[in-house]
Amino acid sequence: MKNIQITQWLTEFMKQQVRPGDLCIDATMGNGNDTLTLSSLCMETGQVLAFDIQEQALSRTRQLLEEKSPFRNYRLILDSHEHLELYAQPETVSCIVFNFGYLPGSDHRLSTQTESSLTALGAALRLLKREGLLCLCLYSGKDTGFEEREAILRWLKGLDPRQYLVICCEYYNRANHPPLPVLVIKL
Repeated sequence: MKNIQITQWLTEFMKQQVRPGDLCIDATMGNGNDTLTLSSLCMETGQVLAFDIQEQALSRTRQLLEEKSPFRNYRLILDSHEHLELYAQPETVSCIVFNFGYLPGSDHRLSTQTESSLTALGAALRLLKREGLLCLCLYSGKDTGFEEREAILRWLKGLDPRQYLVICCEYYNRANHPPLPVLVIKL
């Protein structure tokens, strides 16, 4: 078996979830890799809404998609993930992806924040359709993320098990606070 990075691992679940024609959200677009994956999976009949608060993220994502996406089924939105509900209707989204932390290769002082992230997660649950999937990647370590990670884990623990299945995994033998992958399925 090959060495699987967290983003590759979560992509495998996205591939199982997303179908042509689906509406998907990349709540923290960053460099656009998840946006590209979702765009490819939902194909020309689907749509991807991708969010970030940094113009640099939109620029990088736009360039990636123009070079590699065969579809123009995406909308890049310069707005916080806490405003997801302004752009989609309740119970219409198949898959929502979050990468909590900071934009790789950018200023670490600009990162997701606990309060807005918890607001965004609540909105995401309302937007997910039945059997919809949240893919979360919780980055922490060195200079950011511990408070946010712990708050999100507490929030996830409190979700009603009759409405949501929460699967939290970890790279158990890796040092230096490896990212934590989490799946949430709306039952």
